[in-house]
Amino acid sequence: MSEGLHGRAAELDAVRLLLDAARAGDGGALVLAGPPGIGKTAVLGRATSMAGEFAVLRARGVPQEARLAGSGLHALLRPVARLVRSPVLARALRRGTAGDGMALPAAVLEFLTELAAAEPVLVCVDDLHLLDEVSREALCFAARRVTGERIALLLAVRDAAGLPEDVPVRVLEGLDPAACRALAHELAAGALPDDLRTCLARLAGGNPLAWRELVGSLTPEQLAGLAAPPTGLPPGGRLHRAHAERLARLPEATRFLLLLLAAHPGLNAETLRRRPAQESGAEARLHRELLAAGPPAVLAPAERAGLIRAEGGRYGFADETVRAVAYAEAPPARRRAAHALLGRLLDGDRHRLARAWHRAHALDGPPDQLAAELAAAASAATARGYPGRSAAYEHAAELTGVEERRTEWLAAAARHAWVSGDVPRARWLLAQPRHPLEGQAQLMRGRLELLSGHADSARDKLLTAASCLVQRDRIDGVKALLHAAEASYLTGDIRTFHAIAGQVALLRRPDDCANAQLMFEYLQGIAATFSGDHRAAAGPLRRVVRLAPAVRSPVPLVWACVASLLLGEDATALELSARAVDTARRRGAVTLVPQLLESVVQAHFWLGRYPSVAAHAAEGLRLAEASGQPNAAAQHLAWLAHADAVQGDADACRDRAHRALDLAESHGLGIAGALGTWALAHLDLAAGRLADSAARLRGHRDNDHVVVRVMASPHFIEAAARTGDDRRATAALRVLERWAGSTSSPDRRALVARCRALLAAPGEAGERFQEALELHRQGACRFETARTQLLYGGALRRERRPGAAREHLHGALETFERLGARLWSERARAELRAAGETVARPAPGGGPEQVLTAQQLRIARLVAEGATNREVAAQLFLSPRTVDHHLRNVFARLGVRSRVELARLLF
Repeated sequence: MSEGLHGRAAELDAVRLLLDAARAGDGGALVLAGPPGIGKTAVLGRATSMAGEFAVLRARGVPQEARLAGSGLHALLRPVARLVRSPVLARALRRGTAGDGMALPAAVLEFLTELAAAEPVLVCVDDLHLLDEVSREALCFAARRVTGERIALLLAVRDAAGLPEDVPVRVLEGLDPAACRALAHELAAGALPDDLRTCLARLAGGNPLAWRELVGSLTPEQLAGLAAPPTGLPPGGRLHRAHAERLARLPEATRFLLLLLAAHPGLNAETLRRRPAQESGAEARLHRELLAAGPPAVLAPAERAGLIRAEGGRYGFADETVRAVAYAEAPPARRRAAHALLGRLLDGDRHRLARAWHRAHALDGPPDQLAAELAAAASAATARGYPGRSAAYEHAAELTGVEERRTEWLAAAARHAWVSGDVPRARWLLAQPRHPLEGQAQLMRGRLELLSGHADSARDKLLTAASCLVQRDRIDGVKALLHAAEASYLTGDIRTFHAIAGQVALLRRPDDCANAQLMFEYLQGIAATFSGDHRAAAGPLRRVVRLAPAVRSPVPLVWACVASLLLGEDATALELSARAVDTARRRGAVTLVPQLLESVVQAHFWLGRYPSVAAHAAEGLRLAEASGQPNAAAQHLAWLAHADAVQGDADACRDRAHRALDLAESHGLGIAGALGTWALAHLDLAAGRLADSAARLRGHRDNDHVVVRVMASPHFIEAAARTGDDRRATAALRVLERWAGSTSSPDRRALVARCRALLAAPGEAGERFQEALELHRQGACRFETARTQLLYGGALRRERRPGAAREHLHGALETFERLGARLWSERARAELRAAGETVARPAPGGGPEQVLTAQQLRIARLVAEGATNREVAAQLFLSPRTVDHHLRNVFARLGVRSRVELARLLF
């Protein structure tokens, strides 16, 4: 795929098939339908470049010529008009006369057929709906009759309604997120910050022209985060003008109703039918017309134009960019009148915030009074809806003349923007002067830095915020310290973590509420854990779990999840983390979800559910990238690399692990770097590269983290023991024993028993392995059970007990194959062969699900759906090179030679 056209592989494949058929003398037509800016013109342009030996005829409909009969045909055929021999067609081109019946359409078809006798012909008509009726009918007539000719017709329209039903239509949908990322990267030469790209994605949706115009309109200040991001399309841009022209052709009453819908998205018919107590002016007349005719009738012209759609009594714009233009194009006085009407139509407590919002925009009272009313409504709001609480606080700050209120409300606006996932606006709001609340502002800046900046910088900002806050609001100061401790944890700076924990302990009081108690207990328990004093940690951690039912906020629930994991209570951890994610989603706390999913992933990891690890980490990574959170993205990449290691997907594992390591290095994330290194060591261990695995896990300065070191110790002990490094393996086992011994988890204690078996003297290992298997039977992690069976079977084989070895090796192989752990399955087969049993590989053939790995199957399906390699890479968070490698293997395993053959096989 060349530059400038993303996400249109399926359309280009359809064009390629059309051209190939025309070359072979079996021509046809294809209609490309979709809204302005969606990419129809770009596909037509690419079609002409693909039609090297074709005679290409092009035309484009323009509104100014729509009433000139034959003007479209004149534009299309003018380059070859000298070859026209038909009197009917010649007269139509000279005078614009259509003649009688089908004479002119038949003459057009005959002329195209004559041209195709010499060379194949490609007819490309853009904006067919804007052509004059004569030309449009002639082209539709030809489109139905070119089968068996060397002619290809490509017709682009906004809506295929009214076209012949037997002409194939492809509706161009918005670009998917992966294609949008690729396009944004190209347009900004890679210089577009993640959080600003997220903001533009909300405005542009999947419309490529919207992306081009929005990125092209960015100022240096916006790129640097020093000015507010755009709130709508550039007014002078092609897309804004196109939408404005479509809107201008609608009746006045329809435009007014669209303005109401633009001012209040999701407005329903019931609300529109209400009669407010007071109305005046032209808007009152328009509202009376609306009541008389009914919303469906008034909206019918907009619906026919493809601008609006109705869903269950609610009306919405088919394209978000149209909504912004409908609002921007209305005169200010009419916008204020629309807000005033909405403020009267929306009643009851449920609409308190919306009513205050519309009154404020209508300037329906003294500004300070309106601002106070709006801020109070935002404070009282609990449900998600329109407008958002951040926008309400921001507008209240704009209205008020009281500086103290302005700074307070801007801080609240920033906080709610951050929670809802609008990180660019949060950053910009925090850049406004707010000296009376500098501690709160610094706390927000630190938390934003913790999401997307350098962890050391985040820690320093949060410590500064704590020093400002702790004197005025003890609990807010403790929260700032807790986040500073989190930053220290992310970097691996355990010394600073302990120092912060000591500060927090001095701020505790006996009468603290449940949320505050949970914070204090959590930090005390984690600090003891990091010191290796797991017995001292157990009490505070258990109290954290006991306090969890009394809290409603998602963050304390995740702390309780972490406490459960440290106590070895994995099922409880999974329940708490799922509750935290669900709570955050219900509250609209978009920013928190990627971080909360990290705990879900870890719970599934300890339960050995690697498909769930992969699924939740992929979701977390997608959400982290969409909301501009590279620090969360780094950890999700590392966990995905672990899942790849288990599945034996070496290329994907290395790709994702190295991306996690790169992010870890640039953002100071010691834990993400250690997780990425551990994933690579896991891959080495699965592939039998024991020395390489041990070397990665020996705790080099750049990839060491105390938590990951303990979590990874079973892998390190195995690799070190089997390469003769008993001293280091024994030291790591002592650390693992202290942690696992403090838990009630049979899975953790089974790992200890297995590691003891690996270090046991000859004759003693069997008893340790049996102990490990008995503990595994009491636990839940089937993957680690199979790993113990594999190691025990290997030990029995080396003791010349092949019959006993085969029993355990078969159990391991069955589990590995069920989990799709390809490299571990190979290891089990190799051990079985060494134990004297011939074990065949899975039979070749069968369907794609049997032949391909899970990763290869995902790639194959995306490619078959029309995605390019670069788009697949973006969607699966892989490098294009890795996708290329996988796709070659897919073709080889399935015996196909092209994407078209692949699509036919899978669909």
